[in-house]
Amino acid sequence: MFRSLASVDYRIWFVGALVSNIGAWMQATAQSWVVLTELTDNDALAVGITMALQFAPQLLLVPVTGLIADRFERRKILMFTQSALMLLGLALGLLLILGHAELWHLYVFAGLLGIVNAVDIPARQTFVADLVSSSNMSNAVALNSASFNAARMIGPALAGVLIVLVGTGWVFVINAITFIAVLVALARLRRSNLRRMPRAPRQRGAFVAGFRYVAGRPDLVVVFVMVFLVGAFGMNFPIFASTMAVEFGRGAGEYGLLSSILAIGSLTGALLAAKRERARIRVIIGAVAFFGLASAVAAVMPTYWLFAASTVLIGFTVVTMLTTANGYVQTTTDPLLRGRVMALYMAILSGGTPVGAPIVGAVANAWGPRWALGVAAVAAG
Repeated sequence: MFRSLASVDYRIWFVGALVSNIGAWMQATAQSWVVLTELTDNDALAVGITMALQFAPQLLLVPVTGLIADRFERRKILMFTQSALMLLGLALGLLLILGHAELWHLYVFAGLLGIVNAVDIPARQTFVADLVSSSNMSNAVALNSASFNAARMIGPALAGVLIVLVGTGWVFVINAITFIAVLVALARLRRSNLRRMPRAPRQRGAFVAGFRYVAGRPDLVVVFVMVFLVGAFGMNFPIFASTMAVEFGRGAGEYGLLSSILAIGSLTGALLAAKRERARIRVIIGAVAFFGLASAVAAVMPTYWLFAASTVLIGFTVVTMLTTANGYVQTTTDPLLRGRVMALYMAILSGGTPVGAPIVGAVANAWGPRWALGVAAVAAG
């Protein structure tokens, strides 16, 4: 389950990324809460628009960002993007602390965050190939997911407490500070030990080579379609959690706790994926089916605590799907095209949010959050 941690460089990266991921989840939790309760009057559509602005660049810039990951040294790319994300978090945190933040500021912040993440994510996803052997790549991908979801357990709950104690602005500032950990980790990596992956040559058609490759792989097309549907209409947990917390008359602390409880299932799913020898499509299909069932069950839960318990199943099924799909795509793709294919994969996963999040937010506004969860169940079906 933890075999990739035998690599010293992977251990350094894992620890730095874990600290940064905790800060990122704190910021994501605070961002949705600020939009929903401080800058609007419980407007779920505004939360959906914020999410759409944050994820749209990953869809629009996919031909460029994937080629960047394939052509340039990924360690240097990550040094640049992580520094930019740190400065963005610090700037918005200061605006909130000084009392100058308005809704349009959050929209601009979400858009800029999306642009930087569009470059960062393909490089970060494929960086594991530089750190571990090809036989351990699927395991390293799953452990990255475990790190991400361990952070999801800690970050939102910590954010809920900090919002009450010191205010949302300081959550953004603390997130900015956590980026120091990943920058130190990147600086400490022994460049001589990093695997030298083949770089994409300069040639005509390089921007669309990833699209052509996926189009010629029916198995990848199937995976991408499933990931799009679930990503667009099912993975809108900031909307589900914030509106259901309000539905049950709960505050910021309980809202943050929902994401942490969800992460219990998410972490379990990621660790079980790490234990598997390789990623298989049938596991992805089964996970999507159970995700639909878990969403339907969550939609009819009568109390806050029963709803919270049901989110463990949602977290388990969705992360099993995502971790297995990510591992399958990376381990079966030509190394020369891996950055472009992963950029397309992440664009389809995250780029579905601009389509689905406003629709799910509008459904939550019109008919309530339970019907929004129903949309997720139908999409999975």
